[in-house]
Amino acid sequence: MATDSHHTPAEARARPLTKADPIGWAKANLFNGWFNSILTVAILLLLLWMVPPLLDWAVFNAVWGVATPEDCRAATGACWAVITEKYRLILFGRYPYEQQWRPLLGTIALIAMALISCDRRSWGSQLILVWVLGLGSFFILMGGGWFGLSTVRTSLWGGLPLTLMLAFIGIAAAFPIAILLALGRRSKLPIISNICVVYIELIRGVPLITLLFMASFMLPLFMPTGVNIESIVRAQVAIIMFAAAYLAEVIRGGLQALPKGQYEAADALGLGYWQTQRLIILPQALKIAIPPIVNTFIGLFKDTSLVAIVGLTDLLLATRQALGDPEWRQFFIEAYLFIMVIFWVFCFFMSKYSQALERRLATDRRS
Repeated sequence: MATDSHHTPAEARARPLTKADPIGWAKANLFNGWFNSILTVAILLLLLWMVPPLLDWAVFNAVWGVATPEDCRAATGACWAVITEKYRLILFGRYPYEQQWRPLLGTIALIAMALISCDRRSWGSQLILVWVLGLGSFFILMGGGWFGLSTVRTSLWGGLPLTLMLAFIGIAAAFPIAILLALGRRSKLPIISNICVVYIELIRGVPLITLLFMASFMLPLFMPTGVNIESIVRAQVAIIMFAAAYLAEVIRGGLQALPKGQYEAADALGLGYWQTQRLIILPQALKIAIPPIVNTFIGLFKDTSLVAIVGLTDLLLATRQALGDPEWRQFFIEAYLFIMVIFWVFCFFMSKYSQALERRLATDRRS
């Protein structure tokens, strides 16, 4: 049978678009329907209308570096010179000017301690040593009285170091308390369960500012004569109590998400209550609750600004004090944007770290 030795090759076709391609991603996410297409075009037009003037104000027409208030008032853009002029007061509050290298080193010690704590290789008994060294260095540098450092009263502590101290110690101290409260609320012993329920519901039923007022103004009335607790300590205790109650409910949600078979398997292995919780239940419950736990941490970090109401000079109040200068007061937007960026950096890091940790610990979804 004769066959045709000539054949016409098929025309080459373009590779089909996938979601990995920019065009394919745009079609799948931005233009996958008439409503989304109109919404995408409207947002792009809005950005084209808003972004150029914003860049002109914030970058191109802005005053940078060292400048006078008159230079800023003559300009048509932002006055970032207010940051150059007032950054020490914003970051360190009323801490003695010539000693401000100490809160700077103390802040570095706290941040280094937090970064080391985020490394899973440091999780263990050595992490306790890291926190002892980190907090010890911070308090020695801030308070003085050791190694020839002059003593600085806690009433002069302020700015970013105070905010980080309240947040980090609040998180570290509230977390184990919250675990005990969550376990206690699920306890079969009525006395323990009722005590935990009353504590959690009482604390969660009042705003943080109420606890701060109680700790700052009411608690000293019940103290014995001659006994005085520093205002920073009282505010720190109030923050710990508040965070522990909210974290307890988050952790309880993780505990309730576990199937009953996990407890039955632990009983079959002959494990005791605390062995079951430490080795089987809590690791799984905490892994499930990572997103709401970190969300509570972020909320606590931002809520530290409320201590300004009871007279502590946190980062927000330090910025207000810096703007007390009449010459620079009108440039408050730039100052508040500066501390907004500081808060955003820390909150964004916690958010991204929690996502990475959740992916790393998601062993039940690995193929």
